[in-house]
Amino acid sequence: METLLITNSTIVNCDERQEICDIFIENGKIIEIGQSLKKEAMRTIDCKQQSLFLLPGFIDIHIHGANGFDTMDSSQQALEEISKHLVKEGVTSFLATTMTQSIGNIEAALVNVKNYEDHFEGAQLLGVHVEGPFLSVKRAGAQPVEFMQPPCIPLLERWQELSGGLIKIMTVAPELENGLAFVKKLRHLNIIASMGHTDATMDEVQKAVDAGVTQATHLFNQMRPFHHREPGVVGAALQDDEIFVELIVDFIHCHPKAVNLVYKVKGPKQIILITDAMRAKGLPYGEYDLGGQTVYVAEDGARLNDGSLAGSVLTMEQALKNMRAVTACSLEDIVAMTSSNIAQQLHATTKGRIAVGYEADLVLIDSELTVHKTIRQGQVVYEKS
Repeated sequence: METLLITNSTIVNCDERQEICDIFIENGKIIEIGQSLKKEAMRTIDCKQQSLFLLPGFIDIHIHGANGFDTMDSSQQALEEISKHLVKEGVTSFLATTMTQSIGNIEAALVNVKNYEDHFEGAQLLGVHVEGPFLSVKRAGAQPVEFMQPPCIPLLERWQELSGGLIKIMTVAPELENGLAFVKKLRHLNIIASMGHTDATMDEVQKAVDAGVTQATHLFNQMRPFHHREPGVVGAALQDDEIFVELIVDFIHCHPKAVNLVYKVKGPKQIILITDAMRAKGLPYGEYDLGGQTVYVAEDGARLNDGSLAGSVLTMEQALKNMRAVTACSLEDIVAMTSSNIAQQLHATTKGRIAVGYEADLVLIDSELTVHKTIRQGQVVYEKS
């Protein structure tokens, strides 16, 4: 019976914090929280000397790859290596994210996720975020236009079956032919409909929200921008309380002032920090592959030959450091943006909070927001050397 006792920590949730607390974990679940718990455990972690904060583990719902591997590699090794890399940055759960490619390649990736064998050494694979091919060619970015097509419900149904029901989010341009019916089908299947790579107008976005869109994929990037006579996707996403917004806070995809604007307008309870990282994350600058395209990774980001951004090499740890630097957000806000908002969207009722009965997915950070330990379901899967 696996047991873990964490003592003298400051527990931080999205709406509260508890000082000098102990937490007792058994078989991956939080069993008891209190002060000076008298419990015997297989391992004890004392946070007093380093004054560590205990937060719910981070959840990255939009990540393509890391450490030389990509979801579209469609191999068990790729998912395993991505998983093991993510715990270094405090991520305990993730959605493997696909991209626009041939039907065959996307289906191979979906089947690969369904067959994934979890070795509990890294972050937990919760499912798939399907990004493409139902996107607007006008807002393609690094998504190959030759494989884009209008939303197709029979294909969606086939893909959800192939994945074993593991598609959790699908990015779609809702203004396309069949787009609204497609969004309604996503809602019926309990898949989050996220508008992205879209040229929708304000009115088209409103119809999409009425149909079931609840999220915006990497806000600002590859979507109709704000204009004072046509607020577009950005204007709609910022104003509509039904929409959660993904944000890549690497200061390459979004200017620091734009990030601060989103924080002020939306508030922390409707922001989801993502990395949108590709296979070069954690590796030196150089040339890499993304969906058969050469990506050049340098200090100014990951870009295609034409200069288009092609994902990022951002870590979740750096994302929250950047977020605090420009917004002065609290630790409670960080929990909302990295964990509890996402758990709410995914209907993951035992994640995103440190409370009795919840999964022991935890991250220990210091006052500088540096990750010291990552704990997945009660097991320490990363320790800062």
